[in-house]
Amino acid sequence: MEQNNMLAMILAGGRGTRLYDLTKKTAKPAVYFGGKYRIIDFPISNCANSNINVVGVLTQYEPVELNAYAGAGQRWGLDTRGSGVYVLPPSEKDGTKFDVYRGTADAITQNIEFIDTFDPDYVLVLSGDHIYKMDYDKMLADHKANSADATIAVLPVSWKEASRFGIMNVDDESRILEFQEKPAEPKSNLASMGIYIFNWKLLRKELLEDAKREGSSHDFGNDIIPSMLGQDKRLYAYRFEGYWKDVGTIDSLWEANMDLLNKNNELDLDDPNWKIYTADIPTLPHYIGPNGKVEHCYINQGAVIRGNAKDSVLFNNVTIEEGADVRESVLMPGVSVGAGAKVYRAIVAGGVKVDPEATVGSLDSKEIALVAKRVRKGE
Repeated sequence: MEQNNMLAMILAGGRGTRLYDLTKKTAKPAVYFGGKYRIIDFPISNCANSNINVVGVLTQYEPVELNAYAGAGQRWGLDTRGSGVYVLPPSEKDGTKFDVYRGTADAITQNIEFIDTFDPDYVLVLSGDHIYKMDYDKMLADHKANSADATIAVLPVSWKEASRFGIMNVDDESRILEFQEKPAEPKSNLASMGIYIFNWKLLRKELLEDAKREGSSHDFGNDIIPSMLGQDKRLYAYRFEGYWKDVGTIDSLWEANMDLLNKNNELDLDDPNWKIYTADIPTLPHYIGPNGKVEHCYINQGAVIRGNAKDSVLFNNVTIEEGADVRESVLMPGVSVGAGAKVYRAIVAGGVKVDPEATVGSLDSKEIALVAKRVRKGE
């Protein structure tokens, strides 16, 4: 790597249990979003747009689909000499027994040799399950300006939600004084985004020491960051301004999709200056039949709408037959909605068939319906 260059490591091994059936056979970062994307597209595209040439994707749970998808670095322009997207599942190493990744920090520890191969000055550690755009190069500039040992991206959250996050207490210069991991009584509402920049030599030393520490959970929030603060290392908060969404629940995934329906949405997936790259799907343009009606929808190519669709996100090759009514819903690739069926306030998983005259969800319900198998009339 060139001097002062930065390598990225994306933690993409989580189960995503709060997405229920969507992640029974699929890793959370491989879940579909926004008409044609997958969640993993966002951190990798951010890396490509931030001039980061080497990206490691650390996979574990249900890795087959994600490994095949993430390994195709050409879709992000990361397939030239000196660049690449490297899939890094747990592996057996000489002198050690095979073991799973035991925590976020341990996942990096098990790949120290991979990182050393590129000899970076800085390592960027990312979560693979958030929807956002960020210029990591600007964060690195802030890191250097502060002569920081580590920099953590933060954003303010509501005080009601603060106990769900790692919380930073900072001074007037944004130096981190205290880190609280999911505190019952938070002292601040500056939440960690799970985005870290570390000086590699220091982090490498911390990881090796943590690996030997009895009782450690081998986690950045619980172990590495508190250890560095205890040594009075220079940790700084980088305040992010923009759209960011943790899509770890059915409600938050639905909300993030619905956000796209606002023409002035902060995410702006049509921005030519910060593209989110994804798999190219060769198919015909979407088609609206003579009796079809579409209102306030986000539609991808290959969708065929012969019925009604309103306030919804429709992925590629979705079919809505005549007389069907789809509202406030997310239909993932290949979903078929039969004639006269009703789909309201729902997420329908890829390939699912909703039979003619069947009903899914309700416009009066506060809960979002999740459908992952065929729906028959009367069910």
